[in-house]
Amino acid sequence: MNTFDRDLAIMVPTYSRLPLEIDKGEGCYLVDKEGKRYLDLFGGLAVNALGYAHPDIVAAVEGQIRKHGHISNLFAQDAQVELAELLSKESDGKRVFFCNTGAEATESAIKLARKWGSQHGKNTLVGFTGGFHGRTTGALAIMANEKYRAGFGPFIEGCRHLEFNNPEDLERGIDASTAAVFIEPIQGEGGVVPATEEFIDTLVRLRAKFGFLIVSDEIQTGIGRTGTFWGYERFGFQPDLITAAKAIGGGLPLGVLLVGDSLKDVYGLGNHGTTFGGNPVACAAGIAVMQTLQQERLIDNARSVGEVFREGFLQLKERYPNHIVDVRGAGLMIGVELAEPIENLREQFLSRGVLINITHQRVIRLLPPLILSEQQAREALDTFTHIFAQVFS
Repeated sequence: MNTFDRDLAIMVPTYSRLPLEIDKGEGCYLVDKEGKRYLDLFGGLAVNALGYAHPDIVAAVEGQIRKHGHISNLFAQDAQVELAELLSKESDGKRVFFCNTGAEATESAIKLARKWGSQHGKNTLVGFTGGFHGRTTGALAIMANEKYRAGFGPFIEGCRHLEFNNPEDLERGIDASTAAVFIEPIQGEGGVVPATEEFIDTLVRLRAKFGFLIVSDEIQTGIGRTGTFWGYERFGFQPDLITAAKAIGGGLPLGVLLVGDSLKDVYGLGNHGTTFGGNPVACAAGIAVMQTLQQERLIDNARSVGEVFREGFLQLKERYPNHIVDVRGAGLMIGVELAEPIENLREQFLSRGVLINITHQRVIRLLPPLILSEQQAREALDTFTHIFAQVFS
């Protein structure tokens, strides 16, 4: 029995697996057990910013695990402190709390916002249609999508859902009771939908009026993904809290909540914690990610290679205006919205050695490693051109 069949027999069936048996990863490619290489255009769902088996990450992990793999958060740790300093430098001097995942980062932000709100007479948390912040019940409470919520309530009270990119709904739904607003600069799971400048401007103006916290969910958009270090930088405002995960661990589980200086004392001793959060091996990998981003100018690469994709997809949209609805995103976070779902589309790309992800049934979402070259992007576009010619003919 192969690994795929053994997986079906033993694992809780929460994932729609691709029928591949992966042996290893090399750069931007995954290699199956028969030696076939696949260009990975969703990079572990935005996790593998440096691709697979990057030598800097391998060296950092090997070096740290030989020292210690875990000593608990009762000790100050070199790897944690160094990574925190690097992240703070990129985040207007914010303080750092490490956890394990994006959902945990969301939970950390919810708890901090609630504690801060209790001190200021504010108790409402606001999320948006199309938003995605994780699978835990707290994260689900601030999400509107019934696909993820159905059957898991009742949820925590005091959460409100407003329409994304609707400034008028912001005006109606935010008031003096609002403690925090959770927003993705580009909604990833929601279909790679960027926030509009008008929407963000309205949100920032309402913050000045009512004094709530803005939480920028950078779990997908952060760490250079969109061509800036953080997604919110494209809008020129400062959030009060930032949640991040995915790419920061270089393939290891690591999440982070970044806290503005005025909020650094909201959590006191014992108010929050985690056993594995800020694991030193994951933090060592994170340091390698941060250093390599700068040394190899990968944020610039995300912009330039992203533009290659954008131009190529816009040309395909002109060729197939009745089949391609929209091309959107920023940097190497790209969404191609189709007019209708295409049966077995992932499998068609798979047969040609390219891995794609589809969200909302008809939005092709690309989140490739930030090391992807222009040549690899053009090769991928050739595959899109070939397959679209077949399915749209």
